[in-house]
Formats: sequence, C-alpha cells, structure tokens
Amino acid sequence: MHDHGHPHGPLTGFTVGVTAARRADELGALLRRRGAAVLHAPALRIVPLADDAELLAATKELIDHAPDVVVATTAIGFRGWVEAADGWGFGEELLSRLRGVELLARGPKVKGAIRAAGLTEEWSPASESMAEVLDRLLGQGVAGRRIALQLHGEPLPGFVEALRAGGADVVLVPVYRWMAPQDIAPLDRMLDAVVSRSLDAITFTSAPAAVSLLSRAADRGLLPLLLDALGHHVLAACVGPVTAVPLQAAGVTTVQPERFRLGPLVQLIGIELPARARTLPVAGHRIEIRGHAVLIDDDLRTVPPAGMALLRALSERPGWVVSRPDLLRALPGAGRDEHAVETAMARLRTALGAPKLIQTVVKRGYRLALDPAADTKYADA
Repeated sequence: MHDHGHPHGPLTGFTVGVTAARRADELGALLRRRGAAVLHAPALRIVPLADDAELLAATKELIDHAPDVVVATTAIGFRGWVEAADGWGFGEELLSRLRGVELLARGPKVKGAIRAAGLTEEWSPASESMAEVLDRLLGQGVAGRRIALQLHGEPLPGFVEALRAGGADVVLVPVYRWMAPQDIAPLDRMLDAVVSRSLDAITFTSAPAAVSLLSRAADRGLLPLLLDALGHHVLAACVGPVTAVPLQAAGVTTVQPERFRLGPLVQLIGIELPARARTLPVAGHRIEIRGHAVLIDDDLRTVPPAGMALLRALSERPGWVVSRPDLLRALPGAGRDEHAVETAMARLRTALGAPKLIQTVVKRGYRLALDPAADTKYADA
C-alpha cells in the first residue's frame, strides 16, 4: 500500500478503540479524519425509562410534595423527563410544579432545554461543573431542604452524599439507565484487541463505559491482562476526569484533554500516539514504527500483525542481533516452530519493500540495520 506524496495524518497507522454508545459516529469520524483505523464496540446501551416505575414514582412524588430545588444535569435527560411525564398524562402538572421551585441548570445546553419547556432557570454555573452547583447549594445551606436531582444514567458520586450530609432530603430522578449492550460480542472483540495489543489507544467518554469494560474483563478472567496492556502498551484516553475515575481506581494511568470535549480528546490522542512511536535511522532511511504500519521516510507501509511483532522485538534492541527463539516468543500464538519466524520475516520484508532494513545474521538471528552514526545522532538530539 503506497500513499506517495500524501501528508499522513497524525494517527495514520494507528488503531483506536471507541467504547461510546452515544456520539460514537462523531468520535469515529474525527479519528478517521486524522488517519486512524477505528474499532467500535459500545460498552453500554442507554435505555430511556419511559416505561420505568422508578421515574414514574419519582415524578408523582415531586408533584405531590413540592421540592425546594430541582437540579437539571443534562439537556437530553431533562427533555426525556418532561416527555415521559407527558406520555403518562402528568406533563402539565410536572411543568407547573417546576415553575414554583428554584430550578438550577448545570450548563448552557440544559438551560436551553429548560427554556424550550417554557420554564426559566434560577441560576446556572459558568463552567458546566456539578462541583459549582454543589458549592452554591451548600453555601446557601441545605439542612431540611428537599432537593430533586435529575440524573442521566450515571450516579453522581459524592454529590448526593454531600447534600445528605448537609441535612438535605434528596430525591433522585433517574431518566436513563446504563445497561450492558444487548450484543456483547463486539465488546469481547475490543477486549481481545486490547489484551493482544492490536489497539494503540482506547477512548472512554463516560465512567460507566469504563466500569463496563473492566467488569466484562473480570467476568472473562482477563482483568490482569487488560490492566497490564493498559499499563504498558495501550493508551487509555478519557474525555474528562470523572470518566477516568474507575480506570484510575484500578491503577490505570489515563490521559485527558484540558477541555472535556471530543475534539480536544482526539487532538490529544493525535499528539500522544505519534510521540510513543519509535523513530530510528536504519540503512539510510528514517523509519517510524506505528501501530499497524511503518513510515519509511514518508512512505507508509502497512504490515501484518506478525510482522509488526517481529519489528517491535528488533526495534527494542536496535542494531543488536535478536535470536530466532526470542523472535518466536514475540510472535502472537506461533507455537514452537521456528519456521514461523522465517515465514513472518519474509512477509515483513516484502511489506517494508526495503530489503536492507533487516539483516539476517547466519545461525544467530536477525538485526535491524541501525545506522552506525545513530548513537551520535541520538546524543545530539
């Protein structure tokens, strides 16, 4: 595969996993535009609770006993709540109840949904931070106040506890629920891809998606392997700090952008992955080893997984001979036949199209033909 003359995207040659259920298409498109191959497996599905007894009970409860404060946390959730109440024939009652209370909106989108319903919010933080909402509530004092909280799928850790500790009566209004995906096969393929390191990065846009992946790994007995892969080889990229909590609690180091949005998340991955790629001066060429491809000077060569495994093993000790038994160990699922190394090596050389990059050292193994001046070049770099 030759792409002569094309400037490559920062993510060309890398494979990125997307666990999102909502906005997965948008995230996938942003990644592909930068050259990435994308593997998508929703780790969750979001189920609206229109038929849910819990939401109905919470709605009736609020209509019958007025809260002092209602906190709306998501636009889609707030709209979903009003629509569900409408479907049950309580729409007008809910709206008139909400007109008489202090309504707080967590951000501009929620504010829009509130106004679209013909209501007006009392206050909204400048940031979209629930912490700011909490500070305001606690600052006013919450003892003996009844506070209703519209949730969107994930519970808000710490938020409810802090209000209850301050003496508030908290009513939860769960509009959506996170559930395991109906078809678990794509998630299992994603897990296998992380464990076999055929992914370079995996993205998370919600904490429950991270929890879902970790718990599925545990069910399959793959948790130690998953954590090892995320610790050393596969970049875990989260849209923000709340999303990262379950991974960090499991000891995984994550990266997240300063602005908690999909665009900045993709930009960050576009900086992190190329920075992790090995670039070496070999046989008069500059080679950059990416996830499933190699840039030779600026020529992109796609390499099959077995070839990439050999190339990585050689590049970890550039210029040194790596024996056939060592290379065999590096091959995924190769068994004990050293002939597999020769087959994979022949394919690797064909894929690279530059025969002098890898030298055969008779009876000893193979080495990457590192340029003799390379060490001094590194010293100056």
